[in-house]
Amino acid sequence: MHKLWYRQPAQNWNEALPLGNGRLGAMVWGVPDEERILLNVDTLWTGGPVEKLTPPEDGVLHEIRRLVLEEADYAAAHEMTKLLQRSDTAKYQPLGELRFTQVLPKNSWSNYRRSLVLDEAVSRVEFQVDGTRFEREVFVSHPHQAIVMKMTASSDDGPVRAISGRVALWCPHEWGLEVNPQGLALVGRVVDAERGPGMPFAAYVHVSCTGGSLKAGTDHLIIEDAAEVVITLTADTGFCGYSESDFRRGAQVMYHCVKHAQEITAIPYDQLLQEHINDFRSLFDRVRIYLGPGPDELPTDERLQKVKEGTLDKGLVALYFQYGRYLLISSSRPGSQPANLQGIWNWDLDPPWRSNYTLNINTQMNYWPAEVCNLAECHEPLFAMIRELRAIGSEMAGNLLGCRGWAAAHNTDLWRSAAPVGGGTGDASWAMWVMAGVWLCHHLWEHYEFSLDREFLKTEAYPAMRDAALFCLDWLVEDGEGYLTTCPSTSPENVFIHEGKRSAVAQGSAMDLSMIGSLFEKCIKAADILGIDQDLRKKLEHIASRLRPLQIGSKGQLLEWCSEFEEVEPGHRHVSHLWGLHPGDVITFEKTPRLMEAARKSLELRLAQGSGHTGWSRAWMINLWARLKNGCEAYANLQALLANSTLPNLLDTHPPFQIDGNFGGCAGIAEMLLQSHTGIIHLLPTLPEAWQQGYITGLRARGGFVVDLSWTDGALHRAVIRAERGTLCRVRSNGRLQVFDEVGQIIPSEWLDDQVLQFKTQIGRCYVVRPL
Repeated sequence: MHKLWYRQPAQNWNEALPLGNGRLGAMVWGVPDEERILLNVDTLWTGGPVEKLTPPEDGVLHEIRRLVLEEADYAAAHEMTKLLQRSDTAKYQPLGELRFTQVLPKNSWSNYRRSLVLDEAVSRVEFQVDGTRFEREVFVSHPHQAIVMKMTASSDDGPVRAISGRVALWCPHEWGLEVNPQGLALVGRVVDAERGPGMPFAAYVHVSCTGGSLKAGTDHLIIEDAAEVVITLTADTGFCGYSESDFRRGAQVMYHCVKHAQEITAIPYDQLLQEHINDFRSLFDRVRIYLGPGPDELPTDERLQKVKEGTLDKGLVALYFQYGRYLLISSSRPGSQPANLQGIWNWDLDPPWRSNYTLNINTQMNYWPAEVCNLAECHEPLFAMIRELRAIGSEMAGNLLGCRGWAAAHNTDLWRSAAPVGGGTGDASWAMWVMAGVWLCHHLWEHYEFSLDREFLKTEAYPAMRDAALFCLDWLVEDGEGYLTTCPSTSPENVFIHEGKRSAVAQGSAMDLSMIGSLFEKCIKAADILGIDQDLRKKLEHIASRLRPLQIGSKGQLLEWCSEFEEVEPGHRHVSHLWGLHPGDVITFEKTPRLMEAARKSLELRLAQGSGHTGWSRAWMINLWARLKNGCEAYANLQALLANSTLPNLLDTHPPFQIDGNFGGCAGIAEMLLQSHTGIIHLLPTLPEAWQQGYITGLRARGGFVVDLSWTDGALHRAVIRAERGTLCRVRSNGRLQVFDEVGQIIPSEWLDDQVLQFKTQIGRCYVVRPL
């Protein structure tokens, strides 16, 4: 059952239910006498276009490198990196609140039920007062770009004219309101304490009634004795582009909101709803999952509480997986901004971490499910951001760091800020990391690997990857031992102690070297596929061979930094040195067995000291254990994510609310059931004992394949692999396999080793894989 449901209204943000179409966001509280719908628009931010970056004083970067490489004075280098910092990012802002105050006797309602139906993307509230049933239905339409709410009152005898109350808008910014007999027009402007008057915005509410009356109040609309009410809200901002300093005026934005609302209200409600559902299901219905039964008769919050008490609820795990897909569809659609730290749902003027795009794990984790969970279209807003970030990032690379290509630090925003933030006072542990562009390029390559879209590789992925590689070529320096390394280098947000002094800055962190090595390898492959840049290809091959190898420490662990420093926080939430294991693919059982063992040891050490205490960190642990093929540990961390880092509305908490853990957890479940990062489709690689039977359909594998899986008694029953590109297919399972076509005829195949079966495919054909 794809449904979250509750027996009581939301009491706070952590219980409200999210709706969205990528651009517009709504959090529905479901209170009978005081409905609240909190509103967001994805382009409502503080700030404005990034100011031109001025170079640092001559010799700053050279001196930082000298302190690290010649003096080993890491603490001094740590402090000196502050000279490379620039201003903080902008903040994502709330728009306001739609309220409906219904006239009801106090505490008079019964038979209350509140729900969110995932495969419809519709929130519903039902309650009863005496013999009258009240129902509310809210959705955010992508086809029609509006928030729509329908309210009805009925009895056993039919519609009842029993809906009375007030419709109002409220806003936390500077704003004004005009009221007409059928509408509310709100125009406002973000006031930025750091920059002054900022982004204009507007929202328009249209109300129509069946039965009863509707009239204008001073700052609200008054509904009396209606049997049905439909409220339509349109909203937008004056944003004209990341590099545009001029905004559209509020009056212009309002004109378009009113015009748009008029077009929508001419469409029958049932048609609006059906077109919305059809659109949403075109994405959501691609994947189905069943892991076993669950107590669907219990409300979601009660089921979650039982998990916190130690109950295993396989149905809730499946619901959580589909909820992650639901949230990605709702917060990231073609043409929208990418999902930020809170997706698109924020109610704070000063939100945690500015609700921006944190590029040292969080933004990337938001998109881990996009390809494997068959939502590639939802990846597109991230690609659009990368295109824009390249422009600002090339200036940052050149003016600030003296390098070719493009680069970005750990934070960005609507305006595509790329430089290290902190304003000269930020800690280097988070500020002095300039590898975000390299990591973002991994997403471009992943999209190519899943789709094999050569045109995308040629026009979108490879140009960004090539320019990021050029940056890396210039950023690498000699380490004095015959290798090339990065300097200054940090391992995001972590700190070590050297000679009694705290520092985050050294040379050649494992994360830097893993990502650069991976980027060079992908650029070489892309250049071969496209038949271009052969001189650059040779250069990258040569430089890759000179990268400082990853090191193993005295405990058998993968070293995070260039030396085995004392760790300030051995249970740190980040496990950046394991990037090569996941999401990267440079550490695998096949290629690097010793590093796999070292990665496992590192993970054990980090968890033993309390890591995984944030939602997104725990979600990363699931994916890492899945790559290590340890179903017991992957499942234990999944249970911990639900028990310790999941709010009553199933949103992830850092704490506070932060959406990345939802996406990381969703991706982790997929990773337990299907992997393809080594070029081989591994069926059920990390199946835990708890999932003895089940199925999942519609997952995507690299190489242009769509895979359906079913299993019984903890072992593969069958897989159906649909070939979208007609490439050679390699399949791995825990036993011998045989391949058939759609009508049961055996397909010729060959064993590459004891566990890998290879066979040819044709575009559009399905292949059934069964155990012998």
